[in-house]
Amino acid sequence: MSEMAGQHGRDLGGEGKQYHIACQPGDVGRYVFLPGDPGRVPMIAAYLDDAREVARNREYVVFTGSLEGEPVSVCSTGIGAPSAAIALEELAAIGADTFIRVGKSGGLQEDLAVGSIVIATGAVRDEGTSRAYLPLEFPAVADLAVVNALVAASGQLGLPHRTGIIESKDAFYAEIRAGSMPLADELTRRWSAYRQAGVLASEMEAAALFVIAAWKGLRAGCVVQVSDNQYAGHHLGPEIPMDDTIRVAVEAVRGLIRSDLMGTND
Repeated sequence: MSEMAGQHGRDLGGEGKQYHIACQPGDVGRYVFLPGDPGRVPMIAAYLDDAREVARNREYVVFTGSLEGEPVSVCSTGIGAPSAAIALEELAAIGADTFIRVGKSGGLQEDLAVGSIVIATGAVRDEGTSRAYLPLEFPAVADLAVVNALVAASGQLGLPHRTGIIESKDAFYAEIRAGSMPLADELTRRWSAYRQAGVLASEMEAAALFVIAAWKGLRAGCVVQVSDNQYAGHHLGPEIPMDDTIRVAVEAVRGLIRSDLMGTND
């Protein structure tokens, strides 16, 4: 076993803390929300009881509070799969096992209006991080219990949603400005194929989270809000409030906590 491999599950940052997220056992709960933007961490934490900031390092801002009496945390991941994978790895090493990505996405179907809520059942592995873990033949699938909890929460809150496959990419502008890229023809064909296949939306983290969680025996899900839809003529604009999407994620975790306490998710 290599020296680095022997560090699995232990701190790499000194003082008992994980190297990147600067947290140690006891700092985070079993359940973790994963927004990309550090600025959204306090927005989500506001829905928790007695939330407090426990760490801030690089793109990783971590708050911990509680729901239903159980410790629950929020950890930003920054943009993209590499930093999201680091967050999941280090959170899992200190006890977290259930993750919900809460973020924004670009709509790929013309009938997805800006502000629509999308609950991912799986993701196209159009990013490179997950390939370092498992070959492309391994599917990026959301945990069923988490998907069901998100769907149930949306129904309880009376918020319409779509469920289905989303796409995770590495290059933001390869979608937004596909026609201007050196590989314009290839990119255009790819986006056309995704749209014909019914892929709902595009973001940058979910596929890696799903693959890594599956390998580690963890639970991961994703709920995103459509922030733009160039195929429907709605381009990136001012920040749209994410309150409804956050509420769906929070109620889903409440449901998971209750089910876990009853043993119905086993």
